[in-house]
Amino acid sequence: MGVSVVTGANRGIGLELAQQLKARGASVVAVCRKGSPELDALGVRVESQINLTEPLAWSKLAERLAHDEIDLLIHNAGVLMADSLEEVDPGEVRAQFEVNAVAPLFLTRALASRLHPGSKVALITSRMGSMGDNTSGGYYGYRMSKAALNAAGVSLAHDLKPRGVAVVILHPGFVRTAMTRGHGQIDPDESVRGLLQRIDELKIETTGRFLHQNGDILPW
Repeated sequence: MGVSVVTGANRGIGLELAQQLKARGASVVAVCRKGSPELDALGVRVESQINLTEPLAWSKLAERLAHDEIDLLIHNAGVLMADSLEEVDPGEVRAQFEVNAVAPLFLTRALASRLHPGSKVALITSRMGSMGDNTSGGYYGYRMSKAALNAAGVSLAHDLKPRGVAVVILHPGFVRTAMTRGHGQIDPDESVRGLLQRIDELKIETTGRFLHQNGDILPW
C-alpha cells in the first residue's frame, strides 16, 4: 500500500485530514514547515522543515519520498491575507501566489514519478477563487492565487490523465480554523469528512472537477 501525503498538516484542515486518513488505515505522510504537539500526538510520519515557498523544498521532499508510492497527494497548505483595493500590497499578493498556487504545481511535478495509475491528487482551493461566484470583491491576493490554483488543477488533470492519475479541485467550505480566526459555518471534522468523500468518489472519468465538499459542482 502506498502513502497519503498531506501538506500543511500541522493544524486546521490539514491536521484533521491527517487524523481522519490515519483512522481509515492510511499510511499518512504529514508535510509541514513546523510541527505541532497535536500533529506529533497523531503518530503519523511527519516530514517537517519543508518550506513550500522554497524551490529546494520540492526536491527535498521528493528525496524523502523516493522509496514511497503515493496513492493520494493532498495540497492543503495555504495562506490568506485580507486586503482591499486601497490596502492591497504587492508583497502579500506574491506571498499568497507562492504558497497557494506555485507550490502545488511544482511539488506535484517533483513527486510525479511517485504517482501511479490509480493515484489521486486533491487541491484544496476556495470558492473565493471562482470568478462566477465573486459577489463581494476584495481579497485580491487570495482570490487571484486560488483562481491560479484552479487553473493549474485543470491543466494537471489533463496532463496526468494519460498516466491514470485523477485530479480534483475542492472547496472545503467556510471552516472554523486559525486561518479564519475561528469564524466559519462548519468545523474541520465535518469539512474533512466531505472532502474525503469527494476524493473517494473521484474517478479518472471525472478528473478536473471543481467541487464543494458537500458535492456541489462550483462555477469557475
